[in-house]
Amino acid sequence: MPRSEFNVHVLNEEGLKKAADVGEIFSEALTKIEALMPVGPIAPRERAIVVTKMQEAAFFAKRAVAIEPANHQ
Repeated sequence: MPRSEFNVHVLNEEGLKKAADVGEIFSEALTKIEALMPVGPIAPRERAIVVTKMQEAAFFAKRAVAIEPANHQ
């Protein structure tokens, strides 16, 4: 039996909506942040790190939604 940290959670409709909402919020935030950052060769590493960290944060926010029993099928 795998540890609970590695369980798969099948989401119900409410859980799927919450996960989609999280994705939308992070997408809007990243778009706004990118608009403030320089484009081109000035800060490509910094831009890449911002994107990666936002992806990481979105993953954990969605995981928090997924582990909530009320959001399970």
